Amino acid sequence: MKIIFIRHGKTQGNLRGAYIGRTDEELCLEGIAEIKSKKYPLADVVIASPMKRCLQTADIIYPDAKKIICNDLRECDFGDFEGKSYSELNGDDYYQKWIDSFGSLPFPNGEPHENFTERCCGAFERLADEYFGSDIAFVVHGGTIMAVLEGFSVEGGGFYDFGVKNGCGYIAEYSDKRLCITEHI
Repeated sequence: MKIIFIRHGKTQGNLRGAYIGRTDEELCLEGIAEIKSKKYPLADVVIASPMKRCLQTADIIYPDAKKIICNDLRECDFGDFEGKSYSELNGDDYYQKWIDSFGSLPFPNGEPHENFTERCCGAFERLADEYFGSDIAFVVHGGTIMAVLEGFSVEGGGFYDFGVKNGCGYIAEYSDKRLCITEHI
């Protein structure tokens, strides 16, 4: 069965290079225009994060589809980094330690990476099993896509190997609880 992963369109926070997780931003005009300018694969089932940016993206790409909203597909809570850009965090000792750890340290006052990954992978597996046999589009966050592909990809690779730009994503075949990426969107 085909699984389509689409990262939401750009928001103002994305334009600023900010960590936007729990902040419920809408798409910016540039993000809307980019989504509208692309062609996306058809899907039988559309599943989205409850965040405005994902729901708006799903409504633009799949206007007539019923959307299944899954809270567990939300982006990670970046804690004290939330809403701040790389330049705003520059000089922060803990941020530098986090960068030096290749993102393995927890976000201060945020969601631990292990919890985030477990939450996203559990939701993906549950939904993929529930709608097995259907082509499913997941309109979610970059981190959500990275977590699921790290957990299920036959290609292997770490979390950061599956980064994707706004409005882009992957098409994968899902079988035997594994994902094989067949195409980039």
